[in-house]
Amino acid sequence: MKLRMAVVAALCIGLVCGIAGTQGYAQGTQITVYNPMGTPPPIQMKAMAPRWDTMDGKTIYMFSSGFPNSGNFLEVMKEWFADNHPKVNVVVPASELPAMRDEVRQKADAVFFAVGH
Repeated sequence: MKLRMAVVAALCIGLVCGIAGTQGYAQGTQITVYNPMGTPPPIQMKAMAPRWDTMDGKTIYMFSSGFPNSGNFLEVMKEWFADNHPKVNVVVPASELPAMRDEVRQKADAVFFAVGH
């Protein structure tokens, strides 16, 4: 088994070296290499959203991204809000955000996304 692995490895190395050697440039040929990183645009700093004085009366939408157990996590979060902030309206919709975009823009004060790990 070890001999077979050694032979296969030697053949692969030889094949790679043979292919690389046949596609080389003539000696003295100049090539141009570009930096794929590019130049990033300047960053525009933005202020954070102001804090609320209270969460009472706010509506929070919570969306699952589909990761395993993210829906269960949001249900636990909804229960936590019910126990600790009963005046907060928490909505965990069954449909995804694109289908509810207009409703969320009109009614939501905040949105949570359970994005997983």
